[in-house]
Amino acid sequence: MEKAKVYFTKEITPESVIKMFKILGKELPGKVAVKVHSGEEGNQNYLRPEFLKPMVDYINGTIVECNTAYEGARNTTEKHIKLMKTHGWSKYFNVDIMDNKTPDKVLKIPNGKVIKKNYVGKNIDNYDSMLVLSHFKGHPMGGYGGALKQLSIGVSSSKGKRYIHCVGKENGSYEDMFNVDQIKFLEAMADAASSIVNYFKGNIAYINLMCNMSVDCDCCSNAEDPCMKDIGILASLDPVAIDKACIDLVKNSNDPGKDHLLERINSRNGSHTIDAANNLGIGTKEYELIVVD
Repeated sequence: MEKAKVYFTKEITPESVIKMFKILGKELPGKVAVKVHSGEEGNQNYLRPEFLKPMVDYINGTIVECNTAYEGARNTTEKHIKLMKTHGWSKYFNVDIMDNKTPDKVLKIPNGKVIKKNYVGKNIDNYDSMLVLSHFKGHPMGGYGGALKQLSIGVSSSKGKRYIHCVGKENGSYEDMFNVDQIKFLEAMADAASSIVNYFKGNIAYINLMCNMSVDCDCCSNAEDPCMKDIGILASLDPVAIDKACIDLVKNSNDPGKDHLLERINSRNGSHTIDAANNLGIGTKEYELIVVD
């Protein structure tokens, strides 16, 4: 497979996000879903809507999210909508909690290694394309959070999140979610991510922001503060390559805080999600990093 192009800039500004999107040369047709992380109540590290507003306005996008599968401020549509208002998303954008109505849409994954279907919010059918705006950071279970996690856990409905966490067990309990084979969980995430890539049939682009990099995800209400300095913004049309490039940038950094973040990633075998997605053919680990001034 030809090397994927991953564009990188050290400049982290709202204008740079637009610049990095433009350099992709990708027209996102029709109604555009913009997948972000709304940030759990109490989290201090999530990307702020004010920062992303110029980018979302540029493509006339709709902010999309799905409910969580654990207790908190986002596990029901009513609470999630309230949090979206509290965090400012609704002030600036049209917001769609895609699994606000049942039943979910079921996407088939015939070549999935662990799961053969993915439950997603049925409102996904309202969109023709997607921009995946990811905050790159650590994660308590996945090791790291980036484009692949946004595609998988992020786009899955509340039921779908539990299904992925329970590696395909129907009606798995809350306890089941945190007592599964780690490798199978990571592979289930890759399976789910592939279903979203295939659903949009190339009408999808990825931007990863490497800032506020805590070992904890934006889903944590009591997250650690960032452990290393900001690195920059990456853009690509390949979700595997962009996540691999982010991890490589952390590894190659001279910031002493990288050891803490890498311990989180490696202790959870986080890179295995990238390997699994690569094997599914939704992207490649072979990339060319193109620095943008």
